[in-house]
Amino acid sequence: MAKLRTKYICQQCGGEQSKWMGKCPDCGAWNTLEESVDVPQSAAQQRRQTLMGPSQVAQGTLTPVALPAIKPLVQTRVSVGYAEMDRVLGGGLVPGSLILVGGEPGIGKSTLLLQVSGMIAQQVGPVLYVSGEESIEQVKMRAERLDITGEQLYLLAATDLEVIAEASNRLKPSLIIVDSIQTVIANHVTSAPGSISQVRECTLQLMHLAKSSHVPIFIIGHVTKEGTVAGPKALEHIVDAVIYLEGERYHSYRLLRGVKNRFGATHEVGVFEMQGEGLVEVTNPSAVFLADRVKGATGSAVVVSMEGTRPLLVEVQALVTPTNFGNPRCTTNGIDHNRLLMLLAVLTKRVGLAVGTHDVYANVVGGFTLEEPSIDLGVAAAIASSYRERLLDPHLALIGEIGLSGELRAVSRLGIRVREAAKLGFKRCIVPAAGRGPRVVAELEEAGLPADFKVITASSLGVALEVALH
Repeated sequence: MAKLRTKYICQQCGGEQSKWMGKCPDCGAWNTLEESVDVPQSAAQQRRQTLMGPSQVAQGTLTPVALPAIKPLVQTRVSVGYAEMDRVLGGGLVPGSLILVGGEPGIGKSTLLLQVSGMIAQQVGPVLYVSGEESIEQVKMRAERLDITGEQLYLLAATDLEVIAEASNRLKPSLIIVDSIQTVIANHVTSAPGSISQVRECTLQLMHLAKSSHVPIFIIGHVTKEGTVAGPKALEHIVDAVIYLEGERYHSYRLLRGVKNRFGATHEVGVFEMQGEGLVEVTNPSAVFLADRVKGATGSAVVVSMEGTRPLLVEVQALVTPTNFGNPRCTTNGIDHNRLLMLLAVLTKRVGLAVGTHDVYANVVGGFTLEEPSIDLGVAAAIASSYRERLLDPHLALIGEIGLSGELRAVSRLGIRVREAAKLGFKRCIVPAAGRGPRVVAELEEAGLPADFKVITASSLGVALEVALH
């Protein structure tokens, strides 16, 4: 009998070591090495794995096919029943795609996919919902609360990969949902469920199942404290699309953000609201985010951010107060902290605002996280408004990236942003004069904007603040 060999596998990067270490030498993560027993395979198993893959799930075409001889897929994209989610997926589900859904615990991942299951089962065909964390009775209780009564929705409480594959081959579903990938195990892998070896192997086998049967598969992945999908970044390289469900637990709004999509645009965003009957899509998120805006308060500005192909108008708030300690405090929520420090340095050096002796707090209303540089002008204007105690026009929208010299730099899709601001009832919009700014403004005026809407171009941060705080 062959001798068993013990190895240690990093649960963060997948690196293998011959002995245990406190710190992984490959990725530098601490306390991530776990012991695994390497069971030798027989000669028959080795031949089978070489020819057909590690399990029956991975069976497919064994011979190459010339490109002209391949018949194209005739299936079109399948709508999931929610326009906001279709937008993130690039227009709907692609047959044979493998999609990873990530998010913090309790954010609503299982609720959203159960609602999608009910829609697909009602409109397209049978759906297989595999639950590794709940019993089928518990899933049914949640389905009844969401008013889902589809007869074509089949529930399976299983964690064995072979059982899932057998159920799929027998049912021939139009959609498979696995909740969650950390609970699924492959029998030929000896490590514990949720380890990087199990998660990676099970994801690979589900990918082969999706490609060979042309059935789209959703897999739910837990998120670690660092905000990444638990187990591996390798999951994101295997799957076809990665979408995250984000939002504050104590806010009702949820953002479905696309991070990777082989069949559509990335960084698309869908907006949902958590209600008693489940997640309800928000068709006009800009109006919702600005609904509770308080007029007549300093430190409030409206920015226009592009999330994928959609322009969103979001309120940015700032509060500047004299510090009571030696070192001023800078706190952000929804804005990159280093970006805010850069804007404070530009305001101090180029505009003359002595914010170095003040505490600065910046917040994006509604639990939104903005990463686009085009919000720089709005954030700087909100800080200047709070520092000088001067109001910004409540009907003013600000667009522009700020450089270290205090200049306003051009942004992409300026015309779409301005049209969205005009559609929501804003009267003025400050945009950069650099790049195609003046040409875009002329094109918008020729195309026709509301008579009381005015687009103002500015070349520097100082000029823009003079206009905004006038």
